[in-house]
Amino acid sequence: MHRFSRLKAVLIWVLVVVAVVVAAPNLLSDGQRSKLPVWLAHSHVALGPDVQGGSHLLFQIERADIVKERLERTVADIRGKLRESNIRYTGLTGSDQDVTVRITDAGQVDAAINALSALTATRKSGWFGGSIQNVSLERGSDGQLTLRISKDSIDEGIAAAQAQSLEVVERRIAGLGIKDFSVRADGRDRIDVKALGSIDVERLKNILNEPAQLSVRMIDESMSGQEALAGRWPATSEVLYSLDDPPVPYLVDRTDFVTGKNLVDVQAVVDAQTKAVAISYKLDSEGAEHLAQKTRQNIGRHLAILFDDQVMAAPMINAPIVDGTGMVPVSFSEDGAYDLALMLRAGALPATLTTVEERTVSTALGAESKRAGLVAGFVAAVLVIGLMFAFYRKLGIITGISLVLSLVLILAVLSAIGATLTLPGIAGIVLIIGMAVDANVLVYERIREQAKAGHSFADAIDNGFSRAFLTILDANVTIIIAAAILYYLGSDTVRGFAVTLAAGILTTVFTTFTLTRWIVVTWLHRKHPRHLPRDVQTGIFDRANIRFMGIRRYTFTVSAALSILAMVGLATVGANLGVDFAGGSLVEVKAKQGSADPNDIRARLGDLNIGDIEARRLADASTASVRIQAQGGGENAEQSAMTLLRDELADDYEIRSVEVVGPAVSGELTRAATLGLLGSLAVILLYIWLRFEWQFAIGAIIATLHDIILTLGLFVLTGMEFNLTSVAAILTIVGYSLNDTVVVYDRMRENLKRYRKMPLPILIDASINQTLSRTVLTAATTLLALLALCLFGGEVIRPFAFVMLFGVALGTFSSIYIAAPVLIAFKLRPDAVDSDQNKKVAEPGTNSGNSAV
Repeated sequence: MHRFSRLKAVLIWVLVVVAVVVAAPNLLSDGQRSKLPVWLAHSHVALGPDVQGGSHLLFQIERADIVKERLERTVADIRGKLRESNIRYTGLTGSDQDVTVRITDAGQVDAAINALSALTATRKSGWFGGSIQNVSLERGSDGQLTLRISKDSIDEGIAAAQAQSLEVVERRIAGLGIKDFSVRADGRDRIDVKALGSIDVERLKNILNEPAQLSVRMIDESMSGQEALAGRWPATSEVLYSLDDPPVPYLVDRTDFVTGKNLVDVQAVVDAQTKAVAISYKLDSEGAEHLAQKTRQNIGRHLAILFDDQVMAAPMINAPIVDGTGMVPVSFSEDGAYDLALMLRAGALPATLTTVEERTVSTALGAESKRAGLVAGFVAAVLVIGLMFAFYRKLGIITGISLVLSLVLILAVLSAIGATLTLPGIAGIVLIIGMAVDANVLVYERIREQAKAGHSFADAIDNGFSRAFLTILDANVTIIIAAAILYYLGSDTVRGFAVTLAAGILTTVFTTFTLTRWIVVTWLHRKHPRHLPRDVQTGIFDRANIRFMGIRRYTFTVSAALSILAMVGLATVGANLGVDFAGGSLVEVKAKQGSADPNDIRARLGDLNIGDIEARRLADASTASVRIQAQGGGENAEQSAMTLLRDELADDYEIRSVEVVGPAVSGELTRAATLGLLGSLAVILLYIWLRFEWQFAIGAIIATLHDIILTLGLFVLTGMEFNLTSVAAILTIVGYSLNDTVVVYDRMRENLKRYRKMPLPILIDASINQTLSRTVLTAATTLLALLALCLFGGEVIRPFAFVMLFGVALGTFSSIYIAAPVLIAFKLRPDAVDSDQNKKVAEPGTNSGNSAV
């Protein structure tokens, strides 16, 4: 095993070259990438809205619109069926999902039920032949029939509306001239939209919110709209209101004779002299024929041109319109007319799309965040490689080469799978820089131990890599589990972090056992070293014989007291929940001149009647963070509050980022985060239980709960906002803490087999001391990377980095002083007596054990 086969070496380097080629397009501009071969041109990581600027919007199809459409169709079908069968009826009305009608002649009730059988029939639906009954019928007294539209029918309508809306939304966004965007279905009733670059998000939302259903009817001039409201109007008509402010009522015939489907072309026209705005139109042959027929028959009367059931215009018919073309004056601004024409050209949406979540970042802030992330990554790499060189010299240089190639592999993997790089994703890569050396350190320390035990250096290298493999596997599986749970949480930004974290762990483990091993073996055969290089400095930890378990009762007591205080604080004071979990809006603004004034912002927004306003200045004096509490009036209320804020601050402040989360999404995110934390603990407990004894699993979970509780206590103590990124930090801390714990547990398991009569406290101390070099170095490199992220990563990611700093230090502590003492409490080795006398007797064995391992 001292040699690498030539084939294996070639395959490793072929893979490295392929990774470099796949990752290289990320260094090129869009124009330069277009000159590459097609298969390579698309090989690059897409930047998320929070890195390059843009908006991520989540829309929900209004169920009420689908219910209304189904209700109106059902009422019309019932009217038609009964009239077709000459059945007299009265009181045909619909409400919510129920339609009631009374058959006038009791003798015709059975005939009416038979006539309506086509509506109540059961039909097959779906791939598996499921059955759906659109309408159910109940027979009442006095000839009354109640027809109820089924939930399955409504759900089917929502699914159809979602599929239709995807195409319409794409056409509308493309009509705005936005080139870099994506539209996809999300769940059963939502549409996920990402639009990148510099965009007018308010205009985009307005264009996507409107159904833009156009229809042409006749005005019912038998009475005015006001007279109709004061009395009763014909059943064949209805009262609709104009788009004016205040709105004007019109009595309008219920029958459409031209709809938006008949439009061939629509354009906005502005008179250069009068600035009057109009909409020019051209109809297809069917629409032109219907319009010509109606206008011939009704000269002198008024048309009603409806836009989403509101009267947009009511022009008088002065002459027949026979060619299907014309102009309609509208009371819109020039921009409004262009947007109206765009919506009509793109087609009508089957239902209103309500914005339930918005995350918008300006291009300037995105560029700043990207630059800060790159600087943090560079500083972290320099610090980590420098520390490894200081302790390992030549082996440290090999680690540096392995780290660089790991980053190339990460970039290649992300490019190959088409991943989107978000700001938390960049933070994940910086974190990986710190954690990536862990596998190398474990291998190097195993090699050093084997060399000290008297093995030849060549055998020490083989044994070191093979013995470290299972430890590295067990330790990193916990982080992969945490990453998988993070991906399940569903937020795109957190998913970006999860993907980079998982890719980073997998690639670093791969490079350790392929590339690093090849370099070490090649060095062995070329230089023929007979012993470990003397410039390796980690031997300083060999003299450590720290009595960790000697103070376990004190550390356990202090940790328990702090945990209780944290839980009390969490129950009484509570965490400062961010908009992800509490709903509402979070906005970052930058003063166009001078410094941001939080007091002025609070005063100005306080007059808008949108609830409590929080405003604080950020590190840059010209910027401020503004938070608006959840409005409590549904999804639209959140967007309305955000619109008011934009209008109020637009003259003096630039909006740099916006997060608006409605009540539906905040509730879902809360449930997902809770399930994610519980799920990760359950899966990790099961994994450690399978790989170790049950006491180890209990110890790992108690240590993990300790870390989670104290980290939550940090949020209570500092008042930091607790959001989805905070959940990502906690789950990563869980993974890191368990990584550390598993390494110590693995050495304990090894020593339990080797020293069967050694008292457990002494054995635990020996195991911790034997892995102390790895613990210190891994914690140091991870903390250095996080420190670089905290200092240079920018305002947005700094809270995440700070929490991670606290968590990594806490995880290192808990793996020693919480996870280990639990094994004693649960009597992992019941035959060993825990007494001071035994400790004194066993101490010489501890030293010899350290030197022998």
